[in-house]
Amino acid sequence: MNKTGTCGDWCRLTSRHRGKWCGQGLYWPSTIIRSGATSRLLGRSAARTERCAIGGAGGTNDTTWPTGRVLGRPGVFPPEARAEATALACSLPREHGLPLARWSCAEIAARLIVLGVVASIAVSTVGRWLAAEKLKPWRYHSWQHILNPHTFLDLARPILALYAEAAARLQAGCWVVCVDEKTSIQARRAECPPVPGRAGQRLSPRYQRQGALQLFAGLSVADGQVYGQCRIRKRFVDFQAFLVETIIPVALRRGVHTLALILDNGPTHAPKRLEAWLKEEAQRQAWPLDIQVHWLPKNASWLDQIEIWFSLLQRKLLQPNHFDCLQHLEQNILAFIHHYDRSAKPIHWTYTIEKLQLKLGMN
Repeated sequence: MNKTGTCGDWCRLTSRHRGKWCGQGLYWPSTIIRSGATSRLLGRSAARTERCAIGGAGGTNDTTWPTGRVLGRPGVFPPEARAEATALACSLPREHGLPLARWSCAEIAARLIVLGVVASIAVSTVGRWLAAEKLKPWRYHSWQHILNPHTFLDLARPILALYAEAAARLQAGCWVVCVDEKTSIQARRAECPPVPGRAGQRLSPRYQRQGALQLFAGLSVADGQVYGQCRIRKRFVDFQAFLVETIIPVALRRGVHTLALILDNGPTHAPKRLEAWLKEEAQRQAWPLDIQVHWLPKNASWLDQIEIWFSLLQRKLLQPNHFDCLQHLEQNILAFIHHYDRSAKPIHWTYTIEKLQLKLGMN
């Protein structure tokens, strides 16, 4: 930047607002405005002034933003300080030799001082900068990366097609069912039962564990009906019993000729044994069914519709958790399934093959 302050990013001010040479090759006036979206760096009061020397690149509004302070006084920071704060927020603390997992505004402010970018800075200033950039480095969420997009798409494509065509397939005699289990559902007996209150139920934090159940459940994709069975353990034999005692009889009552099961690759489902066992059992029991198994991609539970119903069960029945015994817990789970099925509707599924291809960059 030259001493006239008229290059690239910064606008020339009126003669009465001239600043001083900062000694670092930059001319920093006491009243400045940055063109474009970063004009929010400075104050809100504006005054008319002469046209910016950079012409159209500086915008059509010729305004100054008086701050009342010059470089070297508290409260005024060069753009490099804000850029450094943003860069820190977009990096990990360990990259800078700090034994921290996440940044906070206070730690970013302290780091700016250590690096010599500023002599002092308020934590609230850093907070305003990050809020303007919509950055929250102190927050995090779990994320599962797709390591092999081609394999993932090959496995997910037929399942998404089943979701899109479930209603039509059911009319044609093919029943699509998502099957999975919700494991380790604890029965906790609180010292005091939940008490209704104005701000919500009150529940004692002290409880006694009464054991845990495993819920095996199947969701009919076409109509939203749920079928479940509770068991003490979650072995392959328990999963076999759920299919034979619950899912297969419902398929026979519906009079379908094809049963399409959507499953994940969990060990309870025994991916290497299940299909062979189903074929043998169908021949032995003389089921008039063609049973198809569609495996979800690994680490793709977000594509399994039964997981959405499990979240409903958790929110509407299992929290707060107060059950006297396992029998009480099982009765309530089965009662909830019956209550849900009376007004069940298919899940409004909007994730299509095209959206997945776009996500994987294969469109």
